[in-house]
Amino acid sequence: MPERILDNIHGPADVQGLDPDELPRLAAEIRQELLDILSRQGGHLASNLGIVELTLALLRAFDLDTDRIVWDTGHSGYVYKLLTGRRLLMQSLRQDDGCCGFLNRDESPYDVFGAGHAGTAVSAALGLAAARDRLGPEGRIVAVVGDGALGCGTSLEGLNNVIEITNDLVLVVNDNRMSIAPNVGALSRYLSRVIPDERYNHFRKAVSDGISRIPRFGPGLRRLVRRIEEAAKSVLVPGILFEELGLRYIGPLDGHDVVRLTETFQAVRRMREPVVVHVLTEKGHGYARAAQAPEVYHGTGSFDLASGIAVGNDRTDPGESFSDALGDALYNLARNDPTIVAVTAGMCHGTGLKLCREKLRKQFFDVGIAEEHAVIFAAGMAAGGLRPVVAIYASFMHRAMDYVFHDVCLQRLPVVFCLDRAGIVPDGPTHHGIHDIGFWRAVPNLAVLQPADGAELRRMLRQALDHRGPVLIRYPKADAEDLPRRFPRAELEWGRAEVLREGKDAALWGVGRDARTALDIAAALAGQGVEATVVNPRFVIPLDRELLHRQAEAGMPLVTIENHCLEGGFGALVREELAGTDHLRLLCRGWPREVVPWGTEAGIRRKYRMDPEALTADILAALR
Repeated sequence: MPERILDNIHGPADVQGLDPDELPRLAAEIRQELLDILSRQGGHLASNLGIVELTLALLRAFDLDTDRIVWDTGHSGYVYKLLTGRRLLMQSLRQDDGCCGFLNRDESPYDVFGAGHAGTAVSAALGLAAARDRLGPEGRIVAVVGDGALGCGTSLEGLNNVIEITNDLVLVVNDNRMSIAPNVGALSRYLSRVIPDERYNHFRKAVSDGISRIPRFGPGLRRLVRRIEEAAKSVLVPGILFEELGLRYIGPLDGHDVVRLTETFQAVRRMREPVVVHVLTEKGHGYARAAQAPEVYHGTGSFDLASGIAVGNDRTDPGESFSDALGDALYNLARNDPTIVAVTAGMCHGTGLKLCREKLRKQFFDVGIAEEHAVIFAAGMAAGGLRPVVAIYASFMHRAMDYVFHDVCLQRLPVVFCLDRAGIVPDGPTHHGIHDIGFWRAVPNLAVLQPADGAELRRMLRQALDHRGPVLIRYPKADAEDLPRRFPRAELEWGRAEVLREGKDAALWGVGRDARTALDIAAALAGQGVEATVVNPRFVIPLDRELLHRQAEAGMPLVTIENHCLEGGFGALVREELAGTDHLRLLCRGWPREVVPWGTEAGIRRKYRMDPEALTADILAALR
């Protein structure tokens, strides 16, 4: 078996030293490496399969000793990691103490700017360009932005500001959805060959200068030629928007022609003006299943390469997830009530709204990667008489917190926010949904609920839609299997907690899915002769103060367990509520105020003593 080219790539210099004829083989090896790693460990597959040739071309054309590449978002950086000295580290992608799933400044000097959320590259690259222009040394700044991220408010704000900041920036638009340009055809290929050609640019400048020197008529002729050129481009070239913003447009280019891409980038590197290079790529390129279903294979767990079927803990039938429960419940409510509408910000599949998108097209709105817009849009719909349900990842909602406060809660508009991934996730600190309760606690008119299982989520959604003000429902990326039932579950009553198990020696308040953790701990404690009450709070806000005070005043030791930071979380709320209570015995367990790393949930919980075994031991020690 011939030696792989990839095995001899230890950095960008090795990529630059390859013969052009070797590049297609290397691209195939990279795709196979990605499939081998991600089929075992999961991760962002489709986007990285589509960006192989683009990454190779960038590393061949630019010198990373002086030039800097900023990726938006970092989940498209797997190929970049493989080619910048982290091929072996990638074998531990998203594993405990392994390779980060995003670009990370602490991991490599080639990661000049880390990010896990979309919309940051243009502004970050502008900042790097401003620093270079002021401090030196010379070097090109390149921002690689997906067409989806280009619609973010921050991206548009950055684009609007480019010509005010620098005259030397390269923006690569990785268009993998064909949402900006027409299909690649003869005209597009012709324009792509002519526009980036250095001879064309020199000729264009020479003609312009020559016309300007014609006595009396020169300036007028130059303006006329420019108007004709702009009019032609507005018809023929899909980059007129960039040109109007002061950026030279090049493209669209075939994103899988590595030789042509390299030639283009080499020409662009010699240009000294703000330039946009528009590249057409295919998500999932090289793996038919991912190319046919890029949304499904955007972020995936482990799977069988031959069949595409999830395996192990990610098998196709693990039971209902909270995302599934939300999507099913919302569909069943909305199909019988045309005033109920679903809103998401570019994450339809991840938030479980696929059924609403397919079956209720007039009641489904995907606004793209624009969380702030999603919130205000929903507020407007609520003001107009609709009942919007906004499904967004908890960490992504950080960007829209002010809008929840300013545009929804101050006006007490009936918007329901469903925050998926509210808890730790394998992607790590950029995606852990563990920092938000401290903010929601301070917002007026907002109720915050956390279901313990899928059935409870369904009941909460119905009650939230009947509520006359804003409601926020948080739930983790986890299975939503019903809690074990020793007796009938209590009806959902606004502001009331649910007692799942009675005991006299302590009270365990397990928030959301950690009610299940509390039940497991209570069973283990019973084996040690300790009988514990288990409480499912259901409502973070409004808190069930009556039950809490009754237990505390009875002298019962209290334990709170939450998949959230301790500071500002549910435990802090309980501690503040019970401040001044005589002889209070309270143990609060959650995540510390530090950067919680990436990895498996089980591994992270073990590391921070948040697994049932460690929690049981700590509670026993505290009681004794």
